[in-house]
Parts: sequence; C-alpha cells; structure tokens
Amino acid sequence: MPRFRIVPERSRVWLEASSSIHPIHGEASGLSGSIDVQFDGTGLDLSASPDIKVELPVEQLKSGNRLEDAEMMRRIDARRYPTIRGVVKDMKSQGVDGRYVVTGDLSFHGVTQTIEGEVTVSRPDDGTLVIEGERQFDIRDYNMSPPKILMLKVHPEVKVRIRVEAVGET
Repeated sequence: MPRFRIVPERSRVWLEASSSIHPIHGEASGLSGSIDVQFDGTGLDLSASPDIKVELPVEQLKSGNRLEDAEMMRRIDARRYPTIRGVVKDMKSQGVDGRYVVTGDLSFHGVTQTIEGEVTVSRPDDGTLVIEGERQFDIRDYNMSPPKILMLKVHPEVKVRIRVEAVGET
C-alpha cells in the first residue's frame, strides 16, 4: 500500500472561536504523520483499509495575541499534554468523488474521543495527496473549561479546519 508522508510546512490547522468581545482566530503548521492509502480508478480503495495518523504539537497553535496564546497554553496544560493526535478508524465514501466520512479517535488534553466528520481527498497533478475537512468541537468534551481573560469570556465551541498535504515516500 502506498505511503504518504505529511509535509509539516505545507499542512495547516485553523481555529475559529467566539468570545464575549470579539472573534478569536488561531492557526498552526507543523502537522506530521503518515497516510497509507490505496487508490482505484475513481478515488480511494476503501477495501484496503486506509491507515492515517496525524499529530500536532500544541505549542504550534497561535492566535497572534500573546495574552490569549499564553492563556490557551495554560488551559491546555501544554507541558503535560504537548500533542494532539488523530487516528482514522474508518472511512466511507459519500458517493461524490473525493468526499468521505471519516471516523477516528482524537486525543487532546488527556482525553480521547471517537469523532466523525467529512473530508475531501484530492490528488493534484504535482503528485501530492491533499485532505481537507472542517468540524465543530466543544472543548468541554475534552475536560477543558473555556478561558476567561479579564473581561473576555471565550465560548466553548471551536470550529477547526484542517488541510493536510502529503507526498509519496519512495
């Protein structure tokens, strides 16, 4: 089965949260991991059981506001839980080329939850593999309480968008 290596500098995670005062945006590069997938004539060959693992060091998450970033790292307890991990357990075709429902385990802040979401898988002409998706999370599901910074109260729902670019290993 072909193996693809995630390219950290070309892969990104974006976060969107809201607060009592203003929206909060975060971003991170530095995703790493591997993607073992087989292709058929129309897309992924799901009978070959794709094996996808991704990791992100939490220290890579940045909002551009030092105060918000420091509070986020404190709430996450980045020293104790330095990595966010995702492992795909199952994929199902949506019936549209390139669209799949993914079920997997997401480990964050010492908690592992089984989640489901939709992704798009594409293979641009340059030979890379691109996986993109978006999902809303409630940080309370990961034993994290929403931060309060002075008069700023952050709401617990966070929208996460991901773009993974990977290249084939030879």
